[in-house]
Amino acid sequence: MSKVKVARKSTRIDMTAMSDVTVLLLTFFMLTSTFVKKEPVMVATPASVSEIKIPETNILQILIDPAGKVFMSLDKQSDMVNVLQAVGGEYGVEFTEKQISKFKLLPTFGVPIKDMKTFLDMKPEEQDKVLKDYGIPTDSVDNQFKIWVKNARKTNSDLRIAIKADKNTPYAVIKKVMTSLQDLRENRYNLITALKNS
Repeated sequence: MSKVKVARKSTRIDMTAMSDVTVLLLTFFMLTSTFVKKEPVMVATPASVSEIKIPETNILQILIDPAGKVFMSLDKQSDMVNVLQAVGGEYGVEFTEKQISKFKLLPTFGVPIKDMKTFLDMKPEEQDKVLKDYGIPTDSVDNQFKIWVKNARKTNSDLRIAIKADKNTPYAVIKKVMTSLQDLRENRYNLITALKNS
C-alpha cells in the first residue's frame, strides 16, 4: 500500500483581529484614566480603614509636607484665575495676562503673594525646582493661607476641602491648618489617607 500524503497547510496566523483588540483596549484605558497631578513634594499619607471616595470636581486640595509647608490646588482653571486676582487685590498685587495664564495651568501652588509675580515669570522647569522651598505662609502675623481659602470659597461655594498631609508632619502644623479653617467656619473637610492593609 502506498502512503497517504497529508496536504500541507500554511502556518501563517492572521493577527489583524488581535491588533484591533489591542488598539481598542489601549484607547479605552487612555480615555478613561485620570492622571495624578504633579505635586511639589512627595507625601506618604497615613493609613486608614475608610474607603470613602473624594469627588473629582470642585476640590480644594491642601497639601502639607513633613516640614510643615502648605501648598494648594484647585481643579478648575476659572477658579484659579478668580482666586489669584482676588488675593492679589487684597494685597495690592496686579498680575499681567501672561502671569495669569501661567498661574491657571499650575497643578499646585504655594508661594507667598509677594513672591508670586517673580515665581510666575520663571520658566516651568525653574518653578518645579523652587516651589518646594516656598509654601503658603500660615503664621499668625500674616496668615495668607486663610486669605486663599476664603477667596476660593467666595469664588466657588461648592468646593470640597481635602487635606493631604504626610504621616510624619508634626501635629502642631496640622492643627494650625485646621484652626485656620475653623476661623473661616470651614468645619467640614476630608483627610486623604492610604488604605490600611488588614
